[in-house]
Amino acid sequence: MEVLRRVAFEIVLRACLFGSLAIFCVMVALSFEPRAAFKAGGVLTLVMVGVLLIKAVEARTKDHRRTEMWLYLPKEHRPPPAYAQTVSAMVLRETYLDFARRTAFVSVVMWSLALVLALAGL
Repeated sequence: MEVLRRVAFEIVLRACLFGSLAIFCVMVALSFEPRAAFKAGGVLTLVMVGVLLIKAVEARTKDHRRTEMWLYLPKEHRPPPAYAQTVSAMVLRETYLDFARRTAFVSVVMWSLALVLALAGL
């Protein structure tokens, strides 16, 4: 079970890092206007939260053999076919929701920084 969690964590982390890189690039492009940069970062991280929530809902019904986690999971650590779908779906759903919670916190921080900059007149 721990191997499943570790593999799921690595896969979702990698996807979130790619998304964060794109968000960072947009924020750097808007760095001449810090309030706009943080506002765009807040909006885009909120979009990432939405995608993670959709993936969490989708994880319950998606065939476990067609998930990236299943492909990266060593054959000796794969659960028996009788409950592989249930276990895989549960682990992926928990991982997506955990990352969605963390990303939502980052979005709130960015929105707060944009608000502080707006109140400061920048």
